[in-house]
Amino acid sequence: MNFLEERIQKDGIIKEGNVLKVDSFLNHQMDINLFNKMGEEFKNRFKDANINKILTIEASGIGIACIVAQHFNVPVVFAKKTKSINIDGEMYIAEVESFTHKCKNQVIVSKKFINENDNVLIIDDFLANGHALQGLLSIVNDAGATVGGIGIAIEKGFQSGGTIIRNLGYKLESLAIVDSMDHITGKINFREQ
Repeated sequence: MNFLEERIQKDGIIKEGNVLKVDSFLNHQMDINLFNKMGEEFKNRFKDANINKILTIEASGIGIACIVAQHFNVPVVFAKKTKSINIDGEMYIAEVESFTHKCKNQVIVSKKFINENDNVLIIDDFLANGHALQGLLSIVNDAGATVGGIGIAIEKGFQSGGTIIRNLGYKLESLAIVDSMDHITGKINFREQ
């Protein structure tokens, strides 16, 4: 069992409806030492990918992406879920559906921050059905940039997202893959990697 699986086992809470709460260390309160270990691991897994930019989606992916970016010494771009008055110029737009929030959002990235010269590492906290990830992939492809890889903290292996993305030919690395979980017993089974 790796460091992230151990932490999920220790502090994760399983809720009815296949919800895994990790808000005490990952996506509400953030354990920066844990994020640093995750950044080291993603750097190790993608060290030969010549990454020059990290892309994530607001909000939960931003903290992890920033620490990962430190290990690569590259900037982070995050797709915004709402257009604000301080975003100007042309934008890439994709529609994404959130498993957690049960809603659809348009996400936007200014065209000045991703272009055909970029080799992008996409980072996110969770992968369930893959809708958010497909939106980010669409933005990278629209920009003419290259997807150098995808790093996910926690993948729900019993949902279709990971299979869909891997079948598209992308290098997808998840630090913890949950194959099953039971909210009654509190048991979590992780995939051997």
